[in-house]
Amino acid sequence: MIVAEQKSLAEIKGLVADAKNILVVGCGTCVTVSFAGGTKEVGILASSLRMATKLDGNAKQFAEVTVQRQCEWEYIDPLAAQLDQYDLVLSLGCGIGVQALAERFPAIPIVPGLNTTFLGMPVEHGVFEERCQACGDCILGLTGGICPIARCSKQLLNGPCGGSQRGVCEIDAEIPCAWQLIYDRMIARGQLDRLLEIQPPKNWSTSRDGGPRKIVREDLRKLEDEE
Repeated sequence: MIVAEQKSLAEIKGLVADAKNILVVGCGTCVTVSFAGGTKEVGILASSLRMATKLDGNAKQFAEVTVQRQCEWEYIDPLAAQLDQYDLVLSLGCGIGVQALAERFPAIPIVPGLNTTFLGMPVEHGVFEERCQACGDCILGLTGGICPIARCSKQLLNGPCGGSQRGVCEIDAEIPCAWQLIYDRMIARGQLDRLLEIQPPKNWSTSRDGGPRKIVREDLRKLEDEE
């Protein structure tokens, strides 16, 4: 899932400084799970902003709404009926949600209330770890389901660096060495020999280095045309 964290109240106040009537829009999917932009967070932030702007002597109006997903037209289109009441939208969605709102409603300023950080998973309550960098060329089938691109600090493809000691990354003692994890996983499976094949330098053209990416499913497009 996409993991995000809320911007500081001071930064958000700066983003909405020129507006008077503001709609705070939450997202009910990824950022709800990461406790950054769901209905609860929308309510807390809106209340904090009401109080903060009032104390500053520049009280603003903040309305609240949460849609299921900010990244799909069908969920954000209903907002059109109420946007003429506001002069700015504060999005508590990921960067995709912010851009979707801005593209759908170009006449009104859309500003982000979150910083989108990574693709990750909740490893325990309130703790989220990066597990994927969406590189476009998945090698999890070769590394026991552990991603060296996201989890190795140096993104090494053929084993650990010389700084790895006792299963710990040299970058930070709190970070486990990804290649130690891979080695242990493959040993447990009896598949260590699969790591003997040397992997070539990574082709980053499938990642962001190749420019903005797009997937076109012609089968789905054809099905839609038939319907």
